[in-house]
Amino acid sequence: MGPRGTGGRAGRAGAPAPGWTCLLPLLLCTALRSLRASPGSEVNLLDSRTVMGDLGWIAYPKNGWEEIGEVDENYAPIHTYQVCKVMEQNQNNWLLTSWISNEGASRIFIELKFTLRDCNSLPGGLGTCKETFNMYYFESDDEDGRNIKENQYIKIDTIAADESFTELDLGDRVMKLNTEVRDVGPLTKKGFYLAFQDVGACIALVSVRVYYKKCPSVIRNLARFPDTITGADSSQLLEVSGVCINHSVTEEAPKMHCSAEGEWLVPIGKCLCKAGYEEKNNTCQAPSPVSSVKKGKITKNSISLSWQEPDRPNGIILEYEIKYFEKDQETSYTIIKSKETAITADGLKPGAAYVFQIRARTAAGYGGFSRRFEFETSPVLAASSDQSQIPIIVVSVTVGVILLAVVIGFLLSGRRCGYSKAKQDPEEEKMHFHNGHIKLPGVRTYIDPHTYEDPNQAVHEFAKEIEASCITIERVIGAGEFGEVCSGRLKLQGKREFPVAIKTLKVGYTEKQRRDFLGEASIMGQFDHPNIIHLEGVVTKSKPVMIVTEYMENGSLDTFLKKNDGQFTVIQLVGMLRGIASGMKYLSDMGYVHRDLAARNILINSNLVCKVSDFGLSRVLEDDPEAAYTTRGGKIPIRWTAPEAIAFRKFTSASDVWSYGIVMWEVMSYGERPYWEMTNQDVIKAVEEGYRLPSPMDCPAALYQLMLDCWQKDRNSRPKFDEIVSMLDKLIRNPSSLKTLVNASSRVSNLLVEHSPVGSGAYRSVGEWLEAIKMGRYTEIFMENGYSSMDAVAQVTLEDLRRLGVTLVGHQKKIMNSLQEMKVQLVNGMVPL
Repeated sequence: MGPRGTGGRAGRAGAPAPGWTCLLPLLLCTALRSLRASPGSEVNLLDSRTVMGDLGWIAYPKNGWEEIGEVDENYAPIHTYQVCKVMEQNQNNWLLTSWISNEGASRIFIELKFTLRDCNSLPGGLGTCKETFNMYYFESDDEDGRNIKENQYIKIDTIAADESFTELDLGDRVMKLNTEVRDVGPLTKKGFYLAFQDVGACIALVSVRVYYKKCPSVIRNLARFPDTITGADSSQLLEVSGVCINHSVTEEAPKMHCSAEGEWLVPIGKCLCKAGYEEKNNTCQAPSPVSSVKKGKITKNSISLSWQEPDRPNGIILEYEIKYFEKDQETSYTIIKSKETAITADGLKPGAAYVFQIRARTAAGYGGFSRRFEFETSPVLAASSDQSQIPIIVVSVTVGVILLAVVIGFLLSGRRCGYSKAKQDPEEEKMHFHNGHIKLPGVRTYIDPHTYEDPNQAVHEFAKEIEASCITIERVIGAGEFGEVCSGRLKLQGKREFPVAIKTLKVGYTEKQRRDFLGEASIMGQFDHPNIIHLEGVVTKSKPVMIVTEYMENGSLDTFLKKNDGQFTVIQLVGMLRGIASGMKYLSDMGYVHRDLAARNILINSNLVCKVSDFGLSRVLEDDPEAAYTTRGGKIPIRWTAPEAIAFRKFTSASDVWSYGIVMWEVMSYGERPYWEMTNQDVIKAVEEGYRLPSPMDCPAALYQLMLDCWQKDRNSRPKFDEIVSMLDKLIRNPSSLKTLVNASSRVSNLLVEHSPVGSGAYRSVGEWLEAIKMGRYTEIFMENGYSSMDAVAQVTLEDLRRLGVTLVGHQKKIMNSLQEMKVQLVNGMVPL
């Protein structure tokens, strides 16, 4: 453009173009109604519709692009540009924008809305007419770069119209508006210019919007994540650290990943409310203190008190701390700790006033102290003489000596016999656990509820009792072993109503069934992690007996994946796997072995957060033909179970890692059944011989290798859950590592005989096979392309299917998985370690 680039501003607003083109602006109002506002994650750098004054754009030559004065549906002035030099040859009309600051974004988007006339509708069908125009850009740190030469601009793309209009359209006042979006990046300077080149089209540029994408500021897991501009690469994920909000502290450094589309993905870590605070509406407020204290028996040396649980406890109350002191002597006080809602303070002065304050402790720490409550001990009654005290003293000393002897004898007896865990003072054991439940490094441990002599004690220890009147059951969503599973709502005092899932115990239960039913709550109540299903509480004091948990909108993971086959990006699937691994790491650190980790036992919510569920089932290996585990919930197939757990009942975190590898396979195959229709005996035999499930279709090699690592026969060679979490984090931070897929030749064997899976009967032809898997529509295509026998079908790859025209992902998966299933029957379709 050189010296010529100093041409005047775009043509006079409102100037008509020659001939029929003057009608073009009259049609714009119809189209303008379709212009949309930019979404929240898009930040406009320029929107020609919103600029009230002069845009400052330059046209060269002056008689090329013309600015046309128009109004939108609200009669607000807008800027449009048109050019229609179709009657003249060798057109080279440029329209240059003013300098646009990129505001720090390295990748920007340009949205164009325009109309274009069909050349075939022009009189005489001019050979010089074009139906495209070109868009360019030039980077610059200041506003001095607009007058450079044309060849220094970088071409973005040639823009073509999906819809073009004709002279008939003009007569009918019909407008066909095109919308095209292009992106540019990475940008390295502070700003840029855009240029539009016409080479002989009849076009009206209705609007130009330039924007970048960002992940908007959000609070998640009690951490604030700032506005984050997306990266320069369309597949790049930016790791962003969150800052804990008020009254919360870091447990695991909170992080999220900003995708190129402006979405927050893969949350990692979280913040926790400080001691004395509880989480409510994604923020921390202190829980309410004990508000009601009643006095009980009072003597000259003691005061008995009782109180009610706080209206808004921060989780399960672990113990209470009672602080008291003699009135007006606050600097000298005594602390008593109690797990009950009643205590007796003794050793007090007769006839003295004492001040009491009480606070509760949960897993998050202590709440605030209650207001002060003042009570007096009884006064001393006057005696007639000092001699009257002598008999009392003698009796007291005698009783004391006797009690001391009894205590010493009891202790000596206990040392000789030894203490079993069940014989220990339950308060002592609970104290040990509660100390562990405070956030102290390396102390937190899982306690098996079966070690309690009274299982009901474990339930009330770890699960909060909920009044049945606080629960509204809305509908039945499933059936459990002990009764129905429902969705509903829970309204606790001082809290907003929220959705919950409710398991009910059916009428006519035995005491053993009741204990078994509530056993899961005793386990679940010990866990507190964003990837473990959260227990809200239990109902045991009325019927029906219930277990109330958080509500997971999308249900079980296997069913959810089957319903949404092929709908998620690899990063989203890895994010799900990362959440499951994080939950299992927590359980492993607690010393809990799940034993039944499978996609059916993972729940997923509306934010695609996965949470481990299904706790407390006892599993016994039975001598049945399929070698399945029998539980109170029915038989669990062994296809998720590690070899040593099958052979020797060796259930450890390492056997859970094996199961996690199967879950990985389920997720990447969108809910396929592991080992398909093979019997459990066939699975045991194949696994013992060293064969493993083949890679799911389109599975990244790094993920399949992790599956194989989880399926190491030597359990000591399998990765730990913390290593799995770390590995998945690295993959998430480096999405390019997920682009390398498993080679198709390593997924399926190159040998296939005319043999079908067990129980399905032999397929005598390709057509019969396709009909059996409900893919009969492709029979003719297979036959026409030479796949007329099952031997020939054996060589089919995913690329072949696409070439044959099988473009639907679900159909591709069904055909490929059927081939794998038949190969697995021969054990040739599985990959040896």
